[in-house]
Amino acid sequence: MSNHSGLLAPAAAELRRVAAAAPSLTAPTACAEYDVRGLLNHLLYWGPWLAAAIRHEPYEPPAPSEAEASLVGDDWPKALEAMTDDVLAALAPPEAWTGTITFGSSQLPAAVVGDLVLGELVVHAWDLARASGTELNCADEAAEAVLAFVAGMGEGARARGVFGPAVAVPETAPVLHRALGATGRDPYA
Repeated sequence: MSNHSGLLAPAAAELRRVAAAAPSLTAPTACAEYDVRGLLNHLLYWGPWLAAAIRHEPYEPPAPSEAEASLVGDDWPKALEAMTDDVLAALAPPEAWTGTITFGSSQLPAAVVGDLVLGELVVHAWDLARASGTELNCADEAAEAVLAFVAGMGEGARARGVFGPAVAVPETAPVLHRALGATGRDPYA
């Protein structure tokens, strides 16, 4: 895996743009288990934890589980911006992409965690773009990195419920659509 840190800032900016365009916090997203509020809560719960893990710092989550957290207040756009800025800052040094990172009870290669962050930004931005009725702007290079990451996680991620069953997408489809299909999302629905 390589260092994809240069792809993160545009992906984070796009996530913030499409989130702000959502018509309401109760609008459904393409991520079946979340409405806009739930998806934002997911991002705001896990983002700081990822940033701390990348920095090899201890972290105490704001609630025992994501379901018990209520992190989407009136100032959620600022909270989302601060969270994405913090994660990007954690991944900015080249050494953040080397070695291993402890996340929860798992030891993961740092580059995998970096690509996980990119995947979260791109895939959940698409989920939010669908909720807001806007088009997602995603560079092919970012979509290719997400596709490679998702393909590498494959069946193991599906078995843990991280991804849904793969959706068949033609090989001639845009790379973002192929990446989405690999996560269990139907880019044509």
